[in-house]
Amino acid sequence: MNPLKIGSKLFEWGARTYVMGILNITPDSFSGDGLLSAPSDTVLEQARRFILSGADILDVGGESTRPGAQTVSAQEELERTAPVITALANEFPEAVISIDTYKAAVAEAALEAGAHIINDVWGFRADPEIASVAAKYAVPVILMHNRSRPSNAQVQERLGGRYIGMEYADLLEDVRHELMESVMLARQAGVRDENILLDPGIGFGKTLEQNLELLNRLDEIKSLGFPILLGPSRKSFIGYTLNLPPDQRVEGTAATVAVGIARGADIVRVHDVEYMVRVARMTDAITRK
Repeated sequence: MNPLKIGSKLFEWGARTYVMGILNITPDSFSGDGLLSAPSDTVLEQARRFILSGADILDVGGESTRPGAQTVSAQEELERTAPVITALANEFPEAVISIDTYKAAVAEAALEAGAHIINDVWGFRADPEIASVAAKYAVPVILMHNRSRPSNAQVQERLGGRYIGMEYADLLEDVRHELMESVMLARQAGVRDENILLDPGIGFGKTLEQNLELLNRLDEIKSLGFPILLGPSRKSFIGYTLNLPPDQRVEGTAATVAVGIARGADIVRVHDVEYMVRVARMTDAITRK
């Protein structure tokens, strides 16, 4: 895979693992780190900590995607995220910023405000116009696999939400096939292949066992030929495996990040940037010769 310039940074796939730090501008993040009510300088300070700790990308989201979360309108999501992206772009002009949205209007406003990447948890399936926005601005896109359905969401107060009863004819083949359907939507809109990244959608419409299998077989997603983003951080499959709430999942996240990198992840999307940068660098030293 050829290197990709995003903003002012060159991403050399395979040379090392890149780290994406999560900035949730929401009141209801599953991980308890929502920053919607925080002062703007608090958001900037968290972003500064991420950058100083080694984050390569700042991922800004204005709608919680946890199982059972309420959807928000495009206008509300835009009002949450666009001012934050503007502030980040002004304060950290060298930073690479992604917008975590599946709505075309939000994506376009974010790109105008200074974002460089569209991170779509529905892989261009939720809003047919978002692919055209990506093509118009010629920006990288992260296309995630997602079969989330509210009817399959189960929420436990201590451990949070998870999906149960999710049926796949063949988990890896189904995920691969549906990711390539998203790739076709991007291509048809004019998005170039070198701007396409894939995310297997850990935690989105998969049971605990399916998440573990997908993570362990990530190399089969990598074989599709696109850079891979992995987002396991603090997710419920870790919590239900270890019987731990979101704020006690750093070691479980570290294990998933290490295995994910060994299986081919190019970017890891995490909450605990300082720790996961160390995990990524150590795993790279072992696995990337």
